[in-house]
Amino acid sequence: MINHFMFDCCQLVGCYSRFAHKSFVYFIISEHHFTSFIRLAFPFFKVLKRDIPWETYMTTKLISGTCLQLLRRYDNKSESYRAQLLDDDGPAYVRVFVSILRDIFKEETVEYVLSLIDEMLAANPKRARLFHDKSLSGEDTYEPFLRLLWKGNWFIQEKSCKILASIVSARPKPQDIIVANGGASNSKKTFTTIDDVLKGLVEWLCAQLKKPSHPSRGIPIAVNCLATLLKEPVVRSSFVQADGVKLLVPLISPASTQQSIQLLYETCLCVWLLSYYEPAIEYLATSRALPRLIEVVKSSTKEKVVRVVVLTLRNLLPKGTFGAQMVDLGLPQIAQSLKAQAWSDEDLLEALNQLDEGLKDNIKKLSSFDKYKQEVLLGHLDWSPMHKDPAFWRDNITNFEENDFQILRVLITILDTSSDPRALAVACFDLSQFIQYHPAGRIIVTDLKAKERVMKLMNHENPEVTKNALLCIQRLFLGAKYASFLQA
Repeated sequence: MINHFMFDCCQLVGCYSRFAHKSFVYFIISEHHFTSFIRLAFPFFKVLKRDIPWETYMTTKLISGTCLQLLRRYDNKSESYRAQLLDDDGPAYVRVFVSILRDIFKEETVEYVLSLIDEMLAANPKRARLFHDKSLSGEDTYEPFLRLLWKGNWFIQEKSCKILASIVSARPKPQDIIVANGGASNSKKTFTTIDDVLKGLVEWLCAQLKKPSHPSRGIPIAVNCLATLLKEPVVRSSFVQADGVKLLVPLISPASTQQSIQLLYETCLCVWLLSYYEPAIEYLATSRALPRLIEVVKSSTKEKVVRVVVLTLRNLLPKGTFGAQMVDLGLPQIAQSLKAQAWSDEDLLEALNQLDEGLKDNIKKLSSFDKYKQEVLLGHLDWSPMHKDPAFWRDNITNFEENDFQILRVLITILDTSSDPRALAVACFDLSQFIQYHPAGRIIVTDLKAKERVMKLMNHENPEVTKNALLCIQRLFLGAKYASFLQA
């Protein structure tokens, strides 16, 4: 019993993760966490202490004599004894549990049987495979749990969700012998198909994310199950079609307590799994997901959270405009800072190196003269990386001579017409860069009558504009020989 206590406690206070090391997890529970655990776990232990009238159910023919015998052997026995029974005759007990959930609707009994199954799977998650045993090919093992998702109280819904997610994840692949949910191909029964189950689960999980049935447990259990189910491509598809991605984005937020950290971790795990699915990526690109992920990775000290976010960012980097957005949001500097920290996870270190290299390559792509030219011609000047990159100016300085110095003329026009302080500051800075890197820069800028325009901006109310106008004038007066000593 103590092992089960520790396992369930880990789940409830957010210290256990199926993605952590496979060895048993030991930890010290603070007084606050212990109190929280007792409050959440008490209904579970209370349910398991119930005395269910199995004999009455047999008398009313709701269960068979064989079921009664199996239940008498299993009910109220020690964990080790039950484990031996499951090892010897596991499928038979699964058949008993499923038949009770199918035929008996008394809430106290349903809660009890769900608790028995949950306890069985918590002690050994591999027992979920028992639900797919060939001997159960005539049983619809999915239907009771799928139905109970929408019935009864929160206790029933939560247990049904957890159990159903475990059973679905443990199903045989490929299903070359088992058809649908276990029925043989020549069976006349209508079985609940795996598509029915996955669709029903996604629908229920999205409903919990929108309007949770339980104020504190609804969203965490939904995210926890999604972190398991989103490994399935069909679930990713259903989740995106149900517009579920937008329900996860608000949950990507820096966390401090154990419970909120676990929720954040599993939310980011869901986003990581979705980052392998193109339609989901398209939605993430139009949401606030990227800034939120970067804020989390910048502020989090929990290694498992940092790891899953870095892996997600690495996946998103080559997609669409994510690379440019990451550079604009300062991720290259954050990646450098993270690399300097002492992480123990080798996967994290490798992912950080790959992310860093990818960002450097992206900066090189961003620093192309064509992109710069487009930025200037559109008048949308900002402090993108190319402006202060010496390599960009050295490699592209002769390109400024194209079309009778068209780009320089547009920069000077921006000085006359723009009301955006950022655009004015960047235009002044770029003119100063041209003066520094072009052999005849000082003469060319003077001939284009830029000096008067820049000097007017030296009295601008915005300090950024004033600073860069002053730098440009200094370089214009000093010439290239001395301008290199001036720093922006």
